[in-house]
Amino acid sequence: MINFVKTLARSFWSTLAVVVVVSAIAIAVVVNGFELRISGALALYFVIWWILLFAVLPFGVRSQAEAGEVIRGSEPGAPALPALREKAIWTTLVASVVLVIVALVFPLAGL
Repeated sequence: MINFVKTLARSFWSTLAVVVVVSAIAIAVVVNGFELRISGALALYFVIWWILLFAVLPFGVRSQAEAGEVIRGSEPGAPALPALREKAIWTTLVASVVLVIVALVFPLAGL
């Protein structure tokens, strides 16, 4: 799975396609299966996605100082290779699962 995500994250367009398709599928599942409006599903997904993005960003990051490749004029603590496309795909996959779980919990909470 990890290698598959790395393969998908090789270009901007493939990353964007994965993010859009997986997000659309998750929102469609929530709208059709759990009686949530499209606007509510989009808003909830947006919030979940951004929160999870900031949770995923630090995973696997090595600073330039740790990598031994400090670029002159940059902060030594700056990431050497942030892998933002991969993190966008992972965030989308996790956010989609969390969205479905949250939609399952809504009726139990009386919402």
